[in-house]
Amino acid sequence: MKLIDYIRLSVSAIFAHRLRSLMTILGISIGIAAVVLLTSIGEGIHRFVLSEFTQFGTNLIAINPGKATTGGTTIGIFGNVRPLTVEDAEALKNVANVSAVVPVVQGNAEVQAMGKRRRTNVYGVGSEFPYALQFKTSLGSFLPADDPVAPRAFVVLGDKVRQELFGDTNPLGKRIRIGGFRYLIIGTMAAKGQILGFDLDDTVYIPAPRALEMFNRDSLMEIDVLYAEGASEKSVVDGVSRILTARHKKDDFTVTTQQQMLDVLGSVLDILTFAVGALGGISLLVGGVGVLTIMTMAVRERTAEIGLLRALGAQRNHVLSLFLGEAIILAAIGGIAGLILGVVGAQLLHWGIPELPVHTPWLYAVLAELVAIGIGLVAGVLPARHAAALDPVDALHSE
Repeated sequence: MKLIDYIRLSVSAIFAHRLRSLMTILGISIGIAAVVLLTSIGEGIHRFVLSEFTQFGTNLIAINPGKATTGGTTIGIFGNVRPLTVEDAEALKNVANVSAVVPVVQGNAEVQAMGKRRRTNVYGVGSEFPYALQFKTSLGSFLPADDPVAPRAFVVLGDKVRQELFGDTNPLGKRIRIGGFRYLIIGTMAAKGQILGFDLDDTVYIPAPRALEMFNRDSLMEIDVLYAEGASEKSVVDGVSRILTARHKKDDFTVTTQQQMLDVLGSVLDILTFAVGALGGISLLVGGVGVLTIMTMAVRERTAEIGLLRALGAQRNHVLSLFLGEAIILAAIGGIAGLILGVVGAQLLHWGIPELPVHTPWLYAVLAELVAIGIGLVAGVLPARHAAALDPVDALHSE
């Protein structure tokens, strides 16, 4: 039997039982659509989260107080370690290829101005903060390079804080109270938006030493180091470690590169994408059971036809190939329909909910189609073997 004969017989059998074939295609297409839709959401979230983190650049190094334990947790400033200080941050500026060093202290305090008050995030940072983390000012200037230990009481307002406290009034040169301390406003930041739910505009920026005093801390929460593009990350990390070890007399800090954070985050998000894809795969499994059931019914309904084919000289392998081909064609058509439904559904979902990041991973889509064909093959084997094993005489007398 020629290949064209197999295809013609399989297609004619599919059209001869339209409703049954449609139900089979529908079962597979729903499974494929579920896989494509869920993995599109997972991949969209993956890309969104990584883009949020990389908006600050990829050549950053974070130094935190406390040494990571063998269990993978950080003791932090609560352990028996020497605090990270502003002087430590100043010393790190001497590391080769370092472009900027930013001491960081973060807290929450009440701000008062123009007869209004509210609580907001307070960041104690250094003068190189905008350059290191790619922020921009909209009015005035950022914190100047003052005395690193005793800087002046200057503050820069985040865009949301400026709008809520001063509205359309220019706040430059005005006084504001933060946590009970008076500060002079010298600048406002351009709107930055949110990152993973954290509002970067609902903040005020003050010198790190003053934040340490305000929150009664003796250690910086973090020191961020920006190194030059193209510089060796390892050499910069080694230089940072060498200087801090010499100053602290021991290795009591944790150095984490931006790439390490992205690698860990990426692996977690890959698992998330795979997990949601596996959930959609359950629908594929159900579709496979549907193919098995319908093909088994087809064998029973077409017993006489099988007997006639065998009586006309068709071999067992011919009958086997015929039923397998029918199952594969049904699964392939269902897979293509599912791909279209999944892609269209993902785009409609993004159109209806613009905040939800959606991106269709074509690798998963192609794999889903191959899995659909594989399901058709596997689900068709048992019924096809049963059909091929029928005795021609008994099959002809079945009706």
